[in-house]
Amino acid sequence: MNVEVKTGNYRNDAILLGFSDLSRLKTERPLVFERGKGIFIFDENGKDYIESVSCFYCVSLGFSEERLVEAATRQLKALPMYSSAIHRTVPAVMELTERLAALSPVKHPRIYFSTTGSEANDHLIKFMWYGNGFAGEPERRKIVSRKASYHGSTIATAALGGSQELHESFGIPMGFSLQVSHPSWPNAALPGETEEQFTDRLAAELEQVIVAAGPETVGAMIAEPVSVSSGMFPPPASYFPKITGVLRKYGIQLFIDEVVTGFGRSGRMWATEAMGLEPDCLTCAKGISGAYMPIAGIVMGEEFNRRLDLGNAAKGWFAHGATHHAHAVSAAVAVEVLNIFEERDVLGHVRRMMPYWNRMLDGLLDHPLVVGNRKWGLTGAVEVAYPDEGRAGAAGSLKVGGVTKDVYEAGLLEGVIVRPLAGCFVMAPPLIITEAEIAELGRRLRAALDRVLASRPSS
Repeated sequence: MNVEVKTGNYRNDAILLGFSDLSRLKTERPLVFERGKGIFIFDENGKDYIESVSCFYCVSLGFSEERLVEAATRQLKALPMYSSAIHRTVPAVMELTERLAALSPVKHPRIYFSTTGSEANDHLIKFMWYGNGFAGEPERRKIVSRKASYHGSTIATAALGGSQELHESFGIPMGFSLQVSHPSWPNAALPGETEEQFTDRLAAELEQVIVAAGPETVGAMIAEPVSVSSGMFPPPASYFPKITGVLRKYGIQLFIDEVVTGFGRSGRMWATEAMGLEPDCLTCAKGISGAYMPIAGIVMGEEFNRRLDLGNAAKGWFAHGATHHAHAVSAAVAVEVLNIFEERDVLGHVRRMMPYWNRMLDGLLDHPLVVGNRKWGLTGAVEVAYPDEGRAGAAGSLKVGGVTKDVYEAGLLEGVIVRPLAGCFVMAPPLIITEAEIAELGRRLRAALDRVLASRPSS
């Protein structure tokens, strides 16, 4: 199912695109997009697509939001760039810090801005090692994470998610990483296991891993409220209370990764709030600027900050910084995102759209290729399988094939972009999506599913 695109005088062999087949890039022009508007993206031939994934779950206010363009332009004209470091910063960073602190689910927060979600999680680990060292617990370096989760692409954050195959392929050092099962309910349940028994088992596994590693060597556990990249499995209600109880028992901090789920995806500003979690630290990115400019936040709690202050007292300064952290233009755009959220009641709109979203997803359940779905806020996963094939596993792989790849390619032909994973495709549309657009998305999805079914040879 190749998508027709025009050719150009570009060297395909000169470009390296992530999550792509490098050999294919040498011979086949990639799909090239030129513009976007609202929930739609347009390729170089003028064909429109519904971007049902918000381009890696991040273009929360849609494409071509003029107010964000204007905010960036104003800051570019006033002061296009100045590094926030060495006791110097700019007004937009000061305002963003104050407003984000007021919205923070972390008590008594201190905030540091990096460039990407990967960097935010990476630096949080670095900061923890720093603080623990000066607090007399330098051995607390290990991080617990869940298999198949995604926390970033740096060397450190790659160790916190993904699969053993990925770690081996890139030679990722795993000495500080402790991995436990992902709460992929109900797909990962044992035969006859109830929801409570499932969460009891995962909490017991966590404790066993901590005890085996030595509780005095474990600093934190990092977890996404809902890991969209692992197949979008909302955890059972008792999951986080039980694992938090284990962590508190051994004095281990809880880091919540809200890079995807933060800024309205759940119908609340933070999924942490929606789930009643009390993290010690939180990271955010993507939606903080509507993805118009790269910026991420590390929101650190009182005890974590106390430890940083111990290091500062010992050394006389905090020896960390980077050129583009808290970039002036990115901060100005992020401030305008918060303005839009307030003035347009974006969170209220998300909550009003959720019933239509759920109804659209449920409307696909009668299709022969659909074996189930999962719903959470304005996020959804549709499980698919050919009639003669079994259901896929519990947590998705980054590399996909079979029916999910076929649905993705058929979606391109029908004008819809989905995120294919092992056994399912995931969607997280721009938060501004309307009832009519949800219905049109459902129509295009069904057309793509019909196209795949019709193209499968009869057995």
